[in-house]
Amino acid sequence: MQSLRSRAIIFLLKHRHWFSLKLKAEVIDFKTPIRQMRDKVEKSAARMAKMPVDMEVIPADMQDPAGEIIRYKDSQDDCMILYFHGGGYVMGSVKSHRGIVAKFVQGTGFSALCFEYRLAPEHPFPAALNDAVAAYQWLLDQGTDPSRIVFMGDSAGAGLALATLLALKEKGLPQPAGAAVMSPWTDVACTGASYKKTDPLAPKGSFSVYGKYYAGDTDKTSPLISPLYGNLEGLPPLFLSVGENERVLDDSVRFAEKAKKAGVDATLKVGKGMVHCYPVLSPLFPEAKEAMDAICAFVKRRLGE
Repeated sequence: MQSLRSRAIIFLLKHRHWFSLKLKAEVIDFKTPIRQMRDKVEKSAARMAKMPVDMEVIPADMQDPAGEIIRYKDSQDDCMILYFHGGGYVMGSVKSHRGIVAKFVQGTGFSALCFEYRLAPEHPFPAALNDAVAAYQWLLDQGTDPSRIVFMGDSAGAGLALATLLALKEKGLPQPAGAAVMSPWTDVACTGASYKKTDPLAPKGSFSVYGKYYAGDTDKTSPLISPLYGNLEGLPPLFLSVGENERVLDDSVRFAEKAKKAGVDATLKVGKGMVHCYPVLSPLFPEAKEAMDAICAFVKRRLGE
């Protein structure tokens, strides 16, 4: 049974427009100012992101893309989480996701690299994918063994993480030890039945608008844009977390089913009554904490701890 605490918090999130004295929830269309959305995300992150005192943020010695490493100050471990931030491919940054990434560093004990991939619509596909491959290559160039790297990401970043796995396979590069993704956007064409749902967190119109910005003139069903349509054979073990009440539910369900048919070790966890990327809300309510713990346990198993 869904906890009363999660019901209350999700209710407040669903009606968060009330706190801005607006009667109706936000609707995204092609007239919605991108810069305004980005500024809103960054300001919100600045209010909510809190770094544990025993962690540090250090710039990664990389340029294209830029990135930062979050780690415990006394960390000597050679394991690394490569984190792909969300934001519909049009917003989000290492700064906006710093608090989220820190939670996974805290939950696993491993360091994490988060990188600034280029955003649409100024930089449509394949800019973000190229940056993702470059970030992974940077880790390899630093001498990090692929078996000591796990991909993680949320929403569009989660979809990008899975698309990067396909790109690595095409390029003949080694796969990481695994990938743990939350509410991955695997179908930018938005063909799943769950896109008809009323999503408490993703504004109406957001996926169709962001998808057009990201895909540009490229077919949205290209596997490197929408990994759901790719050949999934040879991918590393996967952990997919998704909420029951969100538009990208079918993106996870269909991807997990296809991955299993391709012989991939894929675990799918659907949170009953849960919303988009709900594990990052840990420890606000028990379902989020349980999901966060499950993701961290997967990462620890993949990295041999």
